[in-house]
Amino acid sequence: MKEIKAIIKAYDEMDKVLQQAALATVVRVEGSSYRRTGARMLVMDNGTWIGGISGGCLEGDALKRARLAINSSRPTVITYDTSEDDPHQIGVGLGCNGIIDVLFCPLNFKDHENQVEILKSCIKDSRAIHTLITITDLSGGWHIPKTGQIFIYTSFESLNIFENKILENEIDKQIQHQISENKSAPHSFESPDGRKADLFIEILPPEIHVVLIGHQYDIYPMSRLFKELGWRVSIVAELIKVNSLISTIADEIRSATEFSELIIDNHTAIILMSHDFKTDKKNLPKALNTSAPYIGMLGPKVRSERIFDELREEGRAITNDEVARIYAPLGLDIGAVNPEEIALSLAAGIRAAFSGRDGTILRNRKSPIHPRS
Repeated sequence: MKEIKAIIKAYDEMDKVLQQAALATVVRVEGSSYRRTGARMLVMDNGTWIGGISGGCLEGDALKRARLAINSSRPTVITYDTSEDDPHQIGVGLGCNGIIDVLFCPLNFKDHENQVEILKSCIKDSRAIHTLITITDLSGGWHIPKTGQIFIYTSFESLNIFENKILENEIDKQIQHQISENKSAPHSFESPDGRKADLFIEILPPEIHVVLIGHQYDIYPMSRLFKELGWRVSIVAELIKVNSLISTIADEIRSATEFSELIIDNHTAIILMSHDFKTDKKNLPKALNTSAPYIGMLGPKVRSERIFDELREEGRAITNDEVARIYAPLGLDIGAVNPEEIALSLAAGIRAAFSGRDGTILRNRKSPIHPRS
């Protein structure tokens, strides 16, 4: 989401009378790649670019391809194959070892449904999970859909542009599968009359939202790091105790009485970090009453167990389902000793939890880092 926001900002600041631009999007990855599907890069005709589609090995060629797309006013898909030991292939020797399809789409600034404008509409509805459909290739004669077209899928009716119910049913079935898996993927479809359509089905989740409940100085390195990652940061504390400088970092600051006004969903992590036993004990049931799947508590394990025991004695026992949502102690075991390192441990632990990973050292991982197609 951070990359998309940076692209939108650059797009909005462009001189659309004197400048032209194209958007490059990774729509298929087979094997290993530094970036995954959905990675984007805005390229302007003056050579300026924002975002990225690789670790740097493809960007130089991407500048040329984007300019060609701009000059021809036609979307194109370029395949970069770095899986073979070909010294003439871009990317060989630079860490790539896979096949990557990149869609280069010139942007028509007069089209209010061009690719960047569609992304802007997703950002406006920032807490929703969006399903984007990008048409990467068409063959066999189509009337309405166009290669490079992107639209937001909201229901079966969104697929009416394909003008074939049998095909639309097949597409919808695959979309529902990708939604259930919460994974983006490219797919090819063929209608009964022989027309073919290659689509990139993209699941675009909202940014992670971290709610920090506390006012001590360690909220500063945490807030800075979380914002650098592109996450949303809310702070809940006694406003009089919060340094005004934090307002330049956090997205919002609320008093304890305004906690219920926060938008908390299943992409939210709540961290209890008041450094006061009674306060964290009081706030834990409030956090558990939300839909946040991640609730972290600073301090040693014995501290959290004591909070659980006292709440149980007071008639508020923590259920097994609730225990599964509580991370105490929170973070990954990296030997953190100062606030900045602790912030790093927390951020890595939150990212791992939302990705369904255990935070293991990658050298010890037996399977590929990302699923292979």
